Formats: sequence, C-alpha cells, structure tokens
Amino acid sequence: MKPRILPLGDSAMLVQWGNEMDFKVNQRIHALAHLIEASSIPGVIETVPAYATLLVHYDPLIVSFAQVKDFLREKLAQGETAAARKPRQIDVPVRYGGEFGVDLESVARHCRLRVEEVIRLHTQRTYTVFMMGFTPGFPYMGELDKALVMPRLATPRTRVRAGTVAIAGAQTGIYPLDSPGGWHLIGWTPLTLFNPRADAPFLFAPGDEVKFVPV
Repeated sequence: MKPRILPLGDSAMLVQWGNEMDFKVNQRIHALAHLIEASSIPGVIETVPAYATLLVHYDPLIVSFAQVKDFLREKLAQGETAAARKPRQIDVPVRYGGEFGVDLESVARHCRLRVEEVIRLHTQRTYTVFMMGFTPGFPYMGELDKALVMPRLATPRTRVRAGTVAIAGAQTGIYPLDSPGGWHLIGWTPLTLFNPRADAPFLFAPGDEVKFVPV
C-alpha cells in the first residue's frame, strides 16, 4: 500500500500505510523514523511510530506545512531503499503462572492447551516491539502464535502489578507501572521498564526484538 501524508491539526502530520498490524509495514515505519531523526530539518520535533502510521510533530512557527510535507516525501523516497536501525535484542526473564500470572490456567483452558504448552508457545517466538503506549514504557509486541490469540477481558482489572506479562488479541505486552488493564496475565518479570530518573527512561523502543525466557 502506498503511504498517505495527512495533516493532523496545525502542528503534526500523519504518514499512514493502513490500519492493520503488518511486520513489513512496521519495518518501513521504523526505517522512515530513523531517516527523519538522522537528517531532520529545523522545526521537526519528534516522530511517534505506531503499527501502520508515523506521527510527525513540528513547530509551525519555524517550518511550514508545505516544507514538512516535501521533507517527508523526500524521506519516503529514500526509505524505499534504506534499512531501519539494527534492532536491539532483549531477553526478558519471566516467572509464569501462580500469583505472577493469575490467568495462565484460564488461557490454557480457553485455548485447549496444557499450561506447559502455553508457556512454550509464548517463549518460542521472537517478538517485535511495534509501538509504545498506553502508559509510559508499555511495549505492544507481536505477533502471538495463532493458538494463543485471546479476546480482551470483558471487565478490565482496576490494578495490574508492574512487570506483569500479558496477552490480548495477537499481541503480548508488559505493564511498566501499576495500572488498570484488560489483558490476560500470564507471568511477571523483575525488569524495570520505566525509570523517569534515568537518562534513557524506557527499557524498550519501537523496533526492538524481544525474547521471553522462563525462569
């Protein structure tokens, strides 16, 4: 699909490839974000990659809409042959089940699998961080094995412990903070995903490759 460049308010533009999760499209988005960051023009503030879009914030007092659009068109043309940054490889130790993953057994029942098979399927893949949200440092990763695809909880929990590993739809993620959540909780990691006092506050970034390791 050919990307579209759309205005978003008076200080942002959206480069849109579609509205579905696609690994190759997501790679192109991260490649474009890398190109913009490496050769940005004055007034372009930041990029925000998502599944099939790239949001570009700019200062309209410094650079015009037309200038940003021309800049993005140029980078899109370069991006057809450019490679994204080499992804970081991050291993995540996980304690599955018990008090750390209270939904593991119900996931197994829903998927008609043994608990051990759920753990095996969840750990056998290398996941890509497609985007960050809904709280600071939360990585949306995919794609799950089709055998583990689950609907979200009908009623979200009011509190999910920081470090909890969860699944929903074709995605897996980790809660960086104590927060509400509607995903199925299958394990917990001791890693710190968000430290606002650190120079690099987030453990993950879009494009990272993640492997879960049972402990």
